[in-house]
Amino acid sequence: MLKIHNTLTRKIEEFRPIDPEKVGIYTCGPTVYREVHIGNFRTYIGADILRRVLMYNGYRVVHIKNITDVGHIRSIDNINHQEQIDPIIEEAIKMGKTPQEIAKHFANLFFGDEKKLNILPATVYPKATENVKEMIEVIKALIKNGFAYEVDGTVYFNVKKFKNYGKLSGNTLSKMDNLLKAVRVSLETDKKDSVDFALWKKAEKGRLIKWDSPWGVGFPGWHIECSAMSIKYLGDTFDLHTGGEDLIFPHHEDEIAQSEAATGRKFVNYWLHGGYLLVDGAKMSRSKGNVYTVSNLEKKGFDPLSFRYLTLTIHYRTRMNFTFKALEAAQTALNNLREIISKFDKPKIGCAEYEENFLRAINDDFDIPKALSIVWDLIKSDYPTSARAESLFKFDKVLGLDLENAKDYIKKEEEVIPQGIMELVEQREEIKKLGYEIEDLPGHGKKDRTTEVKKI
Repeated sequence: MLKIHNTLTRKIEEFRPIDPEKVGIYTCGPTVYREVHIGNFRTYIGADILRRVLMYNGYRVVHIKNITDVGHIRSIDNINHQEQIDPIIEEAIKMGKTPQEIAKHFANLFFGDEKKLNILPATVYPKATENVKEMIEVIKALIKNGFAYEVDGTVYFNVKKFKNYGKLSGNTLSKMDNLLKAVRVSLETDKKDSVDFALWKKAEKGRLIKWDSPWGVGFPGWHIECSAMSIKYLGDTFDLHTGGEDLIFPHHEDEIAQSEAATGRKFVNYWLHGGYLLVDGAKMSRSKGNVYTVSNLEKKGFDPLSFRYLTLTIHYRTRMNFTFKALEAAQTALNNLREIISKFDKPKIGCAEYEENFLRAINDDFDIPKALSIVWDLIKSDYPTSARAESLFKFDKVLGLDLENAKDYIKKEEEVIPQGIMELVEQREEIKKLGYEIEDLPGHGKKDRTTEVKKI
């Protein structure tokens, strides 16, 4: 029996899907105005593992992962100079492109990175801009049900009307002081209450992305996007909702409030949240220069799957400290695994004992670190290599390390000249252009060899 830690109840529970054969998952996808960083991809790998474990247990999975291509507002207050920024529009203006071109470009990079990390493609990637009609319908239902109100073209959710607000995050209405501190600083002054959040915003003059609505020309709030798209594809109530722990409040809390207020039904049965990814013990920050993307890792000579391997060594609910030393160790371990497996005989009858232990581990709230240790125990066992291969390839349906193609990776590794070596070659060429030549002189042993620089 699969057991899952449910953020909603703060307990590990037996997983009981609505449909005994089919499971619905919604994952909050990226806002596509820049490359997605590895912190986000740790969360997406976690959602991928969840999906793979469900499939391993025989379920058919419908996985919805949205693409936010409208850009929710970021509010800035620099010494009382108030400014609202839509990151997609901001990037479009900076690059001299349309918001649609920016969104399409970075969405394609995201899909490419998912493929490099061997993340299974979502069943549907709904785009926010293609589901505005659905968002408007949810907002209309909220107004009709008395949970939302309009002020001069902007529609707000009346938080105090929803009595169970805070049940996911703990930021309940009875803890108003803490709630006010936790809510993002708001620039709107026309709300009935400072804790209310925008469902629909009136378009400012000259805004590039906007739509007609019953309340005038405007654009949707961030939270309403996920409610509308998840309900559209998975129904009023569905099984699993995933995301990083940073989304618990206010995003997921607000999703629950507006969805349940609109439909009158429970929104999601199980909420799963992954821990933060830190870099060298610190939070990722562009000002610190410690935000890394998949392409950054590749430029440093790393196989993207080594990052996937690294995430498998840490339980998904534990905060992960990323270092390049740890990534190097992960790449070494993955390469060693490939080297060993490449010499195995063709898969035949597997190892029942190890398969039982593996299933027990992955079904225990996705204890992938333990499952990975079982992989190495099996590797070192004295079972025939054909039996080990059968079980390992089965395990890889969950791990997603593409172990069946181990020989191809080894061949590729042998053919690729490391980036560091190429940089040294380029440095020698540059020295030569400046009129000098480097000559390596032989000796009796490695220590006796010398390098001489002379003018050409």
